[in-house]
Amino acid sequence: MKIVVYYIAKNHKDLSEQLCKEFIALCAQFGANLDFINLFCKAIHSSQKQEAMEAQKSYTKEFLKTFKPNQYRIALSPSARRVDSFEFANILKNQANIAFFIGGAYGLEEKFTQDCHTQISLSPLTFSHKIAKIVLSEQIYRALCLIHNHPYHK
Repeated sequence: MKIVVYYIAKNHKDLSEQLCKEFIALCAQFGANLDFINLFCKAIHSSQKQEAMEAQKSYTKEFLKTFKPNQYRIALSPSARRVDSFEFANILKNQANIAFFIGGAYGLEEKFTQDCHTQISLSPLTFSHKIAKIVLSEQIYRALCLIHNHPYHK
């Protein structure tokens, strides 16, 4: 299983990196390759100085450059449907190649989220990319434990 988390963040190095690395190692024991890719660039930096819609368009443009057509695409949005850990595990269960998308400061463009296979919410709260990455990586690990009948979730 290959899982890539694409995100938009000004800071390339932050405290969340260490926790994400721990979950990357834990996921590897189930044969899952978890990777995080920050797509922040000059175009996004410039667009964020304009209006929200321009920023969202720039996020979409960068996301469209990177994901592969065979990836199962999951957009994260606070307004999307909420799932529990068991539903989340079922979403991942039969997928071999998954891409998650965490938007930048202005979230994701609605057209982009609709073009993804599914949209989920980690919470009705809006999280910084740092927190979203940590929560998502833990939930990916939890889902793999559920899929493989590992007792972590108990």
